[in-house]
Amino acid sequence: MNQFLYDLLQTPSPSGMEAEIQKKWLQHVKPYADSLHTDGAGNAIASYHPDASLQVAVAGHCDEIGFLIKAIDDHGYVYVEKLGGISHKPAIGMKVDILGSGGRLTGVIGTKAEHHGGAKDSFTFSDLFIDLGAHSKAEVEEYIAIGDTAVYKREPENLLNDRISGRGLDNRTGAFIVAESFRRVHQRLHPNVGMQAVSTVNEETNMGGAYFAGAGLAPDLAIAVDVTFATDYPGAASEKTAEVKLDGGPVLAKGAPINHKANDLLEKAAEKAGISVQYELTPRTTGTDADQLRKSAQGVPVAVVSLPLRYMHAPVETVSLHDIEQTIELLAAFILQLNSAEDFRPITPDFI
Repeated sequence: MNQFLYDLLQTPSPSGMEAEIQKKWLQHVKPYADSLHTDGAGNAIASYHPDASLQVAVAGHCDEIGFLIKAIDDHGYVYVEKLGGISHKPAIGMKVDILGSGGRLTGVIGTKAEHHGGAKDSFTFSDLFIDLGAHSKAEVEEYIAIGDTAVYKREPENLLNDRISGRGLDNRTGAFIVAESFRRVHQRLHPNVGMQAVSTVNEETNMGGAYFAGAGLAPDLAIAVDVTFATDYPGAASEKTAEVKLDGGPVLAKGAPINHKANDLLEKAAEKAGISVQYELTPRTTGTDADQLRKSAQGVPVAVVSLPLRYMHAPVETVSLHDIEQTIELLAAFILQLNSAEDFRPITPDFI
């Protein structure tokens, strides 16, 4: 596993608490950037040829789902609220790291022993509690406060066939892909097109980062890089959507929000580079940063390039390193094939 990817996956980045991972991202892209900047939302942006006539923004969000501390009882047990689309169902028996204002604490999500009836079938998120080993509320409050965040305590794991598993691959893999495609464009010295690599914040909770990045940059085209649902495992709803599998290559979105000219050029770049692509349907919205990027500035043409992922929002999300490599190469090849004369507006006045 690439060390930079591993570093990102080891860095907690619950939505709203992305500063540490953004520092690592900026440090990695700095050697390849003509300029670096951040904004008030917390986005990190690296620019290459910022004065070029054609500007393409490529954005992946760095935040992950997690927990928000909502209560501490008199015995020191901690209760949590959802931070993003996290489910209570995989939580029983898991370890968590609370990113406390007074230091990081490890705890376990407790459950009633099976001998005493086990977890009830109808348990809800409000039934979850974290055991820190504390004696009292006062002891816990030396380390954490209401509103602090927590994430599952999970290390990235290498699986067979160059697959990796862990928490928050959605979408720290996307932030990694954006950074690496930026590096490759720089190394191949494309003189005509500007690339804005963006690690966005808050996608899992409000997508505000994408909106502010799009409004600030006003690019000619924005590509959101995210993960999408793989359908190649038992129980996946493959009959309800397009087939998407690990090792099948990057996934292009098709639907009302997507710019057809950009998709055509992505397909041509993939064909020239010998990269297989897959497809997903986004009839109304994409469920990614693209939905806010396209609403910013004067209206930004968008495309979505996604990484197939199993077990979305579980602590064992799983992807293929082969797909990561192919997605990086596709984005770099796409940027490098542009000649700065492209116009991504779906229709222009000169048709009359």
